[in-house]
Amino acid sequence: MAGMARLLGSWVAAALIWTVPPAGADAQGLMWELETWEVPFDYSSPSRPVRYEPLERATKRWRLCASYPHLKDSYWLSVNYGMVLEAERLGVALRVVEAGGYPNLARQIAQVKECTAREADILVVGTVSFEGLTPTILEIAERIPVTAVVNDIADPGISAKTGVSWTMMGSSIGEHLAHRHPRGSPTVKVAWFPGPQGSGWVPFVEAGFREALRESSAEIVVTKYGDTGREIQLILVEEALEARPDVDYIVGSAVTAEVAVSALRARGLLGRIRILSDYFTHAVYRGIKRRRIQAAPTDFPVIQGRLGIEQAVRLLEGRLELIHVGPAIQLVDLDNVDELGTGTSLAPASFAPRFTVE
Repeated sequence: MAGMARLLGSWVAAALIWTVPPAGADAQGLMWELETWEVPFDYSSPSRPVRYEPLERATKRWRLCASYPHLKDSYWLSVNYGMVLEAERLGVALRVVEAGGYPNLARQIAQVKECTAREADILVVGTVSFEGLTPTILEIAERIPVTAVVNDIADPGISAKTGVSWTMMGSSIGEHLAHRHPRGSPTVKVAWFPGPQGSGWVPFVEAGFREALRESSAEIVVTKYGDTGREIQLILVEEALEARPDVDYIVGSAVTAEVAVSALRARGLLGRIRILSDYFTHAVYRGIKRRRIQAAPTDFPVIQGRLGIEQAVRLLEGRLELIHVGPAIQLVDLDNVDELGTGTSLAPASFAPRFTVE
């Protein structure tokens, strides 16, 4: 758990300023302004800015296998959109598999084994578990490279990572709450929905959130863990409201925030109980615009999808210079939601999941 320990230290954000070309566009002349960690895979190490020119095209039609935890919400749909755009732009083949949810470790293990056995040149994995895939990753890494995208994973067998500090995602929304309710102000009660225990992100987002609340008057009075499917999250929200109808805030995943809007409206509590999300999706965007959800940090999932593919191609071609990069986290609220827009965070409303780029 050495990787876990250092990730729970003081974190430094990695920033990425990305000008996104349309699908099929030539990257010549495009320059990306990046920041990367001086010690790869160590979020506590100093970061530095880098001017980075992306590849124009891949040198051959590489075959990429990408594995997701699920495609049940628009976050991973947006990652999928970014991967499809970049695979098409670079001219590589992409096959996508998805495990159907965070409880499905065995299914993801079976999927990545099957996907990489079919002449794949590289595996790009968004894991359901921080350490659960490690033995499988080590086996696959003996044959082909493995890179990680979005969800953090234990280091063994991983050649490169695209991601952000989920501790900072949690602390970002925690700091927003702490700013509104500083220590010494009247106590506010929080219902907290971290997500599925054992996943590659929940321990980190929870650590950041709880640490940020130490400087506030907010008190977590009920905590509910569970998969980020809509039905499960709605059940958990209803249970929390039955147990603690006196809460002032519901804070949790984007799916939690989405179902909380409906649950609170049905109980006549929308507006009295406020809602915060610890990541950004289409539903959260609409909720912020409609003043139903107060705020959420974005880690720019479309950008992460694109960068995950670009990293994989560079690794295959021996041209990888930055082995751990990711977008800068930014808090979205009513004041800046229109300025930030959706282009680098959310897939278009018309986009449906794509499982192959031939």
